[in-house]
Parts: sequence; C-alpha cells; structure tokens
Amino acid sequence: MMDLAYTDAHRAFRAEVRDWMAAHVPKSPLKTLECEEGFNQHREWERVLKSGNWGMVTWPKEFGGRGVDLIEWLIFEEEYYGADAPLRVSQNGIFLLGPTLMEFGTPEQKARFLPPMAAGDEIWAQGWSEPGAGSDMAGIRTKAIRDGDHYVINGQKTWSSRAPFADWCFGLFRTDPESEKHRGLSMILFPLDSEGVTIRPIAQLDGNPGFAEIFFDNVRVPVENLLGEEGKGWNIAMATAGFERGLMLRSPARFQAAAKRLVELYRKKQDTARPAARDLVLQAWQDAEAYALSTYNTASRIMAGGKIGAEASCNKIFWSELDRMMHRTGLSLLGAEAELIGDGAEAAGRWLDGYMFSLAGPIYAGTNEIQRNIIAERVLGLPRI
Repeated sequence: MMDLAYTDAHRAFRAEVRDWMAAHVPKSPLKTLECEEGFNQHREWERVLKSGNWGMVTWPKEFGGRGVDLIEWLIFEEEYYGADAPLRVSQNGIFLLGPTLMEFGTPEQKARFLPPMAAGDEIWAQGWSEPGAGSDMAGIRTKAIRDGDHYVINGQKTWSSRAPFADWCFGLFRTDPESEKHRGLSMILFPLDSEGVTIRPIAQLDGNPGFAEIFFDNVRVPVENLLGEEGKGWNIAMATAGFERGLMLRSPARFQAAAKRLVELYRKKQDTARPAARDLVLQAWQDAEAYALSTYNTASRIMAGGKIGAEASCNKIFWSELDRMMHRTGLSLLGAEAELIGDGAEAAGRWLDGYMFSLAGPIYAGTNEIQRNIIAERVLGLPRI
C-alpha cells in the first residue's frame, strides 16, 4: 500500500529545493536547446545545478548525486517545474543512460561516465533508430564487429536526439552479423567526435536541428565501452526503455505544471471560451494528478524491490496523449491569438511551441501503436495476430 503522507524530512527537502530554485533559476527564459546558443546556455544551467548538488539527486554521492530516494526525486521535480526552471538538456544521460549504467555498468564505467554526466560536462545523445528500424528496434542493422580490443562500426542511425551538439552517444548495434531480430545486439558508448563519425542535423518544424542522422564509416570504439554483455543489448535497451516510458523521462510534475498554466489560462479566457472548454480543462487537471499518483505508486514499488515492466507502455501512451490534449485545449482557449509569434506573444508562443512538440509524443520513446501491441501481448496476454 502506498503511503501518501509526507514525512518531516520530505517537507524539509521540499523547502530546501524551493529556496534554492527561487535564488538560482534564470529570470529570463533561455533560448531553445535545439539551437547551438541555447544548447550551450542549457549546458551552463546544468553546471549551475551541479554547484548546488542538484544534477541528479537520486544518484549516489560518489557519482555526483545526493543519494535521495525516488519519492524525494518526485518532490524535487515538483519544485523544479514549479519554479519554471529550464528543460534538462542532459535528459538522455541522466534519465535514461544513467539508470542503465547503474544497473549494467562496470565500476570503471560508472566512475568514468556518471560524474561528468551529473555535472553537465558531457551531454549524451541517443542512437537507436535507423532508417529501417524505428519503434521496431529488432530491425537494427548497423554493425559493430569485434576487431581485437575494438569494435568497428559501420552503418547509420537517424532521429538521434541531442546529436547535433552533444559529446557522447549510446547506441544499439548488431555485434553478431548473422543474428536476426532482437538477438545479437549490443549497447555501445562512443564519443561523437570519433574519426569516421559524420553528423547530419535534421531540421524540425521551427528550423532548429533537434535531431540528427549519424553515419559510421569504420568507426573504432574500445571494447571497454560495451555496456553489459555482448549480444545482450536488447535486454539492456528494454531496461532503458522502461526508465524512459515508465518513470524518468517524463515526470508528472511536467504535466502538473502545464495543467496549472491551463487552468490559469481558462480563468482569463472563460468569458469567450466555448462551453466544452471547461470540461477539457478539468479533465487535463484530473489526468495530470492521476498520472502523478500512478508515478508515486511506481516509485514506491521500485523502492520496495520491484521492477518496471511492460506496463510502462501504458504510462507512455497516457502522458503523450495527455500532453497533446492539454496543448490543443490551450490553443483553443487562445483562439486566433494562438497564431501570434514574435515580440509580445510569449504566452501564446509557449502554447504553440508546446503543441508542436506534443505532436511528436506519440512517436518518440516508441510509437503508441507499438506500445498498444506490447500492452496487448505482454500485459493482457492476448494472442499475437
């Protein structure tokens, strides 16, 4: 049973986070992290967080964290989003690769990669998708063939988030060229400035390069950069996907903050809002709170020794569709004002930018269509058709 009562220690921790954020969060918004200038501004913010030891609060102290539990992490996130702090440019590292390293990495890998990740000194990209393998990662064909104490990588990745400006990348590669589907895959870490790596940015709707294609031409990576066992990359990737879909990547505080802004917008626009708007705003607020309670439940279960399983796919569908619904409702409340951009349109622009990003939600972290298949087969036990 989940205990919803905060302890005195929880309340003291919340007050500490709130006070620090009030003193350090930038007064003016940073530029988008999808452009080089904004990326560097967000990297600097990561270093400011590290100065207060807030880089990744759940990690052990020896790796740059505070050693707090997942409930305190959720409290931290609530105060972080409540302070309207910048988005985390290091999210691929601290929320996805970091927990995976904790579970599968060697002591040497943890000591090498986790502290600079928590400090914002090394920003990570994710290299999973390929032109012929998106949500169906079992179709990955990019090869990493062992040659002595190195792997030699040839092939291509696409839709690699953060890759235009990041320092390192974690990728899934086929180390057994004769293998098929999910067998014979391995997780390998590599610097993006390696010889033979070519990065081709992909422009988003706003023209900024939020993603990139990565091309590999006989790229040599030391064998010690293999994460976990060779050929076991599928299991490791599924653990990473569990963190991504079920807990770390999209904390409930992100949606609670958006729901709060939506309520405030409705109060300003209710005289001109269509009748159904009130119900949509209430539904958004209720769903954000429901997702928060579900995440607290997941955190409590993990702290009691449980694992994140296939049910993480339910979370991914829920938060991605909630995000899209909230921003669509915000644009509806704004009416024609929602189309304003440039000076004087900051509030409207935030809803418009958020809506455009929300359209990608059902695609990234595994398309919702694939997630529904996972739920049908692995959660409900339905036959595969």
